[in-house]
Amino acid sequence: MAAAAAAEMEKMSVEQVKAVKEQADMEVNILQDSLNNIRTATSRLEVASSALEDLSLRPKGKKLLVPLTASLYVPGTLDDADKVLVDVGTGYFIEKTTAEGKDYCDRKINLLRSNFDQLVEVAAKKKSIADEAAVILQAKLKQLAPST
Repeated sequence: MAAAAAAEMEKMSVEQVKAVKEQADMEVNILQDSLNNIRTATSRLEVASSALEDLSLRPKGKKLLVPLTASLYVPGTLDDADKVLVDVGTGYFIEKTTAEGKDYCDRKINLLRSNFDQLVEVAAKKKSIADEAAVILQAKLKQLAPST
């Protein structure tokens, strides 16, 4: 496939090859942003899963700090460590047991890792196309440059 794409680019004008390279570079950047977002989401889910594990080990009545935002915590008392609220997106929360919450996190982590692996493959292919376009563009520009 790469050889066929390179052969097609060889037939293109300098402007067309430049457009192909710019498009591939833009797609690589978008894919890199997506990969970073997946890494961040996976990390947050791993922290949540770990917190659920830690919460299940704490006794009823234990004093703790409850996060309201990323930087605001309020004092609280643990009432029931077996019931947790799971954020399932767009402001919706579902009450689950700690084990169900941990299972939810683990399933989401596996899904994100699968998506991450697929995006890495796509990004590598797009990067390869961008690199090939850059080589062909350089060669075409060198051909057009006057010999000295």
